[in-house]
Amino acid sequence: QVQLVESGGGLVQAGGSLRLSCAATGISFGFTTMAWYRQALGKERELVASLTPRESANYADSVKGRFTISRDNAKNTVYLQMNGLKSEDTGGYYCNAKQSLLSINAWGRGTQVTVSS
Repeated sequence: QVQLVESGGGLVQAGGSLRLSCAATGISFGFTTMAWYRQALGKERELVASLTPRESANYADSVKGRFTISRDNAKNTVYLQMNGLKSEDTGGYYCNAKQSLLSINAWGRGTQVTVSS
């Protein structure tokens, strides 16, 4: 069974940084596209960044140049380095693992990021 556990959220002032981590178990991590989504209060969940097994990254326009997604296949962990945080970055951040061939689309429980202005 796939399990994703996020960590690293918290309260930070605008302009600050946080690094989120997502540890995955029960999945062939090296063959999995990993992604971070976020959901602000009253809004739909949106893609923040994704990273394919071949390290091809994709970012939402709102975070380009500020956030960096990376992965450590030896640790089955994906990271999201967030710099220059803004109040509009506040929300729940969710880790996602996707393998199309095996029809896997798994979610973590999320970690809260709150940016104070």
